Amino acid sequence: HSSDTSPSRRRLLFTFHAPTLSLSPQPTYNPSSVERESRVRSPPIMSVVQSFFQQCPSASVNTLSSSSHSSRSVKFSVYCCSLASPLTLVNGNTDKKESERNEIRLGLPSKGRMATDTLDLLKDCQLSVRQVNPRQYVAEIPQLSNLEVWFQRPKDIVRKLVSGDLDLGIVGLDTVSEFGQGNEDLILVHDALEFGDCRLSLAIPKYGIFENINSLKELAQMPQWTVEKPLRVATGFTFLAPKFMRENGLKHVTFSTADGALEAAPAMGIADAIVDLVSSGTTLRENDLKEIEGGVILESQAVLVASRKSLIQRKGVLDTTHEILERLEAHLRAVGQFTVTANMRGSSAEEVAERILSQPSLSGLQGPTISPVFCERNGRVAADYYAIVICVPKKALYKSVQQLRAVGHSSSFTYIS
Repeated sequence: HSSDTSPSRRRLLFTFHAPTLSLSPQPTYNPSSVERESRVRSPPIMSVVQSFFQQCPSASVNTLSSSSHSSRSVKFSVYCCSLASPLTLVNGNTDKKESERNEIRLGLPSKGRMATDTLDLLKDCQLSVRQVNPRQYVAEIPQLSNLEVWFQRPKDIVRKLVSGDLDLGIVGLDTVSEFGQGNEDLILVHDALEFGDCRLSLAIPKYGIFENINSLKELAQMPQWTVEKPLRVATGFTFLAPKFMRENGLKHVTFSTADGALEAAPAMGIADAIVDLVSSGTTLRENDLKEIEGGVILESQAVLVASRKSLIQRKGVLDTTHEILERLEAHLRAVGQFTVTANMRGSSAEEVAERILSQPSLSGLQGPTISPVFCERNGRVAADYYAIVICVPKKALYKSVQQLRAVGHSSSFTYIS
C-alpha cells in the first residue's frame, strides 16, 4: 500500500512467495516505474490476487500479458485507493488480526440521480460529505468521527455489506432485495428516506395477444404458455422476477438478462414481457407497453441499510448509526411542517391554552407553546398578551390561521418552515 496515510490512488507493487504470499509495499511512488511488472509463478495465484483485492472497494487488478518464456508467469498491475495498512496472505487467506479495521464505513451511490439526492439529504441533515478529490472513491463526514464514506455502485454496496467490507449503506430497496436475496445479516435501519421512489413492475405490450390482458391472473391463464413455448421475460432482476413468477403460479417462463433499454425488447421480438423499474410510466407508454393489475413486484425508495454483524460486533457502529438515524428522522419529520407564531390577549396562560386546544388544528405536535409577553404600562411591567407557537403541517396551514383568528389572536402571523 502507499506509505501516505491519506487516501490516494496509487500503483502498488508486490512480491509474492508461494505457498505463503507476503505483500511487500514499495515505500515511494515513482511515476516512471509504471511499466514495472510483478510476476506470479503459478497461474492460480492471479485469482487469489484478484479475490484478495476485492476487499478494497476501489481496487482494480489488470492482467497485462502472459510471459513469453513461461506459461506459468503472469504480468499484472494493481491500483488501489487505500490507507497504509500491511496485510498478509497465507495460502490465500488474509491474516484477520493484521487486516482488522477500526474505521466505520458508509457506502453511498457513486453516480446518477440517486447519488445526488443522497448527498442532498445528508447535507440537509447537517452531514455534509467532504470529498477532497472528485476522482477518489473515499470521502469523509466531518461531523462523524471515525467514519469513511465509500462511493460505490448500489449493487456493490449491498454485496460489500454482506461481505463485511461496509457497515452501512444508502441504496434503493429494490437493490437491497435483489442483491441481498433475503440475507438475514442485512437490516433496514430506515425504510423510507423519501427519495428515489419507483416500483418494480411487470409490463406487457398493449397490442397483439396481450391487447385484452389486464391482470396478472389473466396473463397466467393464457393458453399460449407451454413448456415448448414459455413466456419470455427480459429483466435485470434475475432474483426477484423469477421468485415473483413462481409465487404467482406462472410456471412456463424463461428469463433473459438485460440492464438497459428493456422497453424495446417486446417490439424487437426478443421478449414477450419485461420486469423493470417504473417511475412515472411515461417510457412504458411511449413504447406501447402497459402495467397490469397485480403486476407490481415491489414498491421502492431509498433506504438506510446496515450489517447486523457490524451493529453487534464492531465498536462504534451502533452509536454512529443511531446518530445518523436521529438526524434523518428529525429532518424528514420537519419537512413540510410550519411553525406559526401569534400574540393573543388573555388573563392567564391556562386560559389561552383552553381556547387554543378547543380547535383541533391548533394542537401542534405535542401541544402549543404559550409564553407571556411582557411590556411596560403605567410605570409597571405587565403581561396582558401571550405568544402562541404551534407546529402544523403545510396542508393545514391556512386552516390553522383561520382557527387562530377565530379564538382571538391580536397580531399578524409569522410562518417559519
